[in-house]
Amino acid sequence: MWGFFTLFYTHFLAVRRFYIIFTPIKQKHKTRCLVTKLLIYKIMHLQAGQKAPLFSLYNTEKNKISLTDYTGKNVLLLFFPQAFTGVCTKELCAVRDDIARYNNANAVVLGISVDSVFTLGKYKEEQGYNFNLLSDFNKEVSALYDSLYTDWILDMKGVSKRAAFVIDKDGIIQYAEVLESAGDLPNFEAINQKLSQLSA
Repeated sequence: MWGFFTLFYTHFLAVRRFYIIFTPIKQKHKTRCLVTKLLIYKIMHLQAGQKAPLFSLYNTEKNKISLTDYTGKNVLLLFFPQAFTGVCTKELCAVRDDIARYNNANAVVLGISVDSVFTLGKYKEEQGYNFNLLSDFNKEVSALYDSLYTDWILDMKGVSKRAAFVIDKDGIIQYAEVLESAGDLPNFEAINQKLSQLSA
């Protein structure tokens, strides 16, 4: 029993430090509420069969986009570390070029990074991306999806991990993949297979 409480408290302290570093909020009651939410997702680790955490983020046109906007559609959620980097561009360009597949699967593609809306806007324009890029500048959504590096290259802290989630029309996660190495790509064969099953 004591071992469980020790583990729980250790996780709580880790998440509390993590949250205060990246998303400080002045109201004490709000901080406690959000820390608890992060703790729950951090311990559980998101996986297929769980309800996808809800979120709202701004896109490159400065419009707020919510996951609930796509109720009734499948969603491919792609977290990526940083705009204008080689592997991220390779991944997102491949999705851009294959967008018909996702349209046919009744799926919406959403790319998320901690870059600003201005950086993502330039990136989208330069690469001609035909899907929304969302700015998780405050790092909250990446944390909720357990897709955030505490430390990354060049002493950068709080950068999105490369991750992929397929969320069905009812908001349930049907596929989850979080990669520790930013040089790896998600398994798009498995992703596309899952989307095909959902659209059948």
